[in-house]
Amino acid sequence: MKEDLKIFIDIVEKLLKDEISNPVAKPIAVDHIYEEIDIRLGDEGTVDEEFVATLSKLVLNTPKTASNLFFNQLFGGRRGKAVLGDLLAVVLNNSMYTYKVGGPQIIIEKEIIRNLAKKIGYHGESVDGTMAPGGSMTNLMGLLMARDKKDPNAKYDGISKKLIVYTSKESHYSTPKNVAFAGMGRNNIRFIDTDEQGRMLMMDLREKIEEDIANGCTPCMVNATTGTTVLCAFDPLREIGEICKEFDMWFHIDGALGGSVIFSKKYRYLADGSELSDSFSVNAHKLFSTPLSASFIIVKEKKRLYDSFSNDASYLYQTGENDYNPGKISLQCGRRNDALKFWTLWKSIGTSGLESIIDHQFDTAAKARGYVADHLDYTLYNAVDSISICFNYKNIDPKVICNELYDEGKLMVGYGSFNGQEFIRLVTVNGNIDFADLQNFFNIIERSY
Repeated sequence: MKEDLKIFIDIVEKLLKDEISNPVAKPIAVDHIYEEIDIRLGDEGTVDEEFVATLSKLVLNTPKTASNLFFNQLFGGRRGKAVLGDLLAVVLNNSMYTYKVGGPQIIIEKEIIRNLAKKIGYHGESVDGTMAPGGSMTNLMGLLMARDKKDPNAKYDGISKKLIVYTSKESHYSTPKNVAFAGMGRNNIRFIDTDEQGRMLMMDLREKIEEDIANGCTPCMVNATTGTTVLCAFDPLREIGEICKEFDMWFHIDGALGGSVIFSKKYRYLADGSELSDSFSVNAHKLFSTPLSASFIIVKEKKRLYDSFSNDASYLYQTGENDYNPGKISLQCGRRNDALKFWTLWKSIGTSGLESIIDHQFDTAAKARGYVADHLDYTLYNAVDSISICFNYKNIDPKVICNELYDEGKLMVGYGSFNGQEFIRLVTVNGNIDFADLQNFFNIIERSY
């Protein structure tokens, strides 16, 4: 083990050094991978010298998601204390289904959940939560609880009602998959129109709910979004909460991307009304740059978690109280410890440090939008508080710019679309970047085109 740790440290040092001079790994074409790197597995093992050389080459040729030129996805950057927590979780290798095998790591997770709940606006002894591998899965958990509340026998006899789910046209692509997984049917989603900023329109939501009721359907859940995938738009949560209460519907908030604004006094208004929800999901691996994955779902009534996910197993749950045996409220049995890495970050910088990270990202994005708005060669498509800067340059096809810069190993950025208009989507998810890094980003585009 000690020798392997030396190898690990050596390769990490090479990576950190390489990220400075080569912040973007020039992509290797799929059909050339085996020629470039000895990936093939064989009957015989590889001697250490060759093994280390191959492993080093593999690492250095993998996309560098922590570099200051990676803007391609809704994660990025690297926080040392969070990485430390993740490495310790790997070495400890606890599973998070019982206190017997998780020990204090279970309390670590509970402590995070308790504090997240306060930030959302949930209070009382009934609040609880858990973790799952990514926002798609925490959103699925919210949906399953909504289904089981509205149709309690569904988990035993199958769905007996035509349950309808409402979500924004700009919501995450996991929603149709999750509705299918839950046995509710993709055709029973109603995609709600949005305004010019990408926020769910309340008039359209109400009209669709009333139409479904008139047709004998059962409105089940509204899936609201704080931080849509493309525009990072924030749905009007308070108005949605009032409609959900009026029609007795589950109110779930997909805060995977933007839900972290609950930590910011300056930007908390974007999640106003979150306390009205029944469940709230948020990903620490996005705006807080915690290693993948760290996805939480917080629930106002822990009873709902037990109703949907509890199943007894005498070979597993042999000691302790239910509250400290999280396997009873989880989608999974064996589950890695994804809480420790966020705890080590939070513990080291405090809640005020997390707030600073959020404020920095939004403020940096505002400066970038200002730059785009001030230069005639650019066209800006969103001008509200957001970590997304959506723009085009010289009316050049955004696909061409994004793909060519990637192929040439200059930078990584993606594109998106809204209301039929396609554009480059720059995101300030990496809290380690500042406007100088974004100025460099724009300079690369301007020099290239």
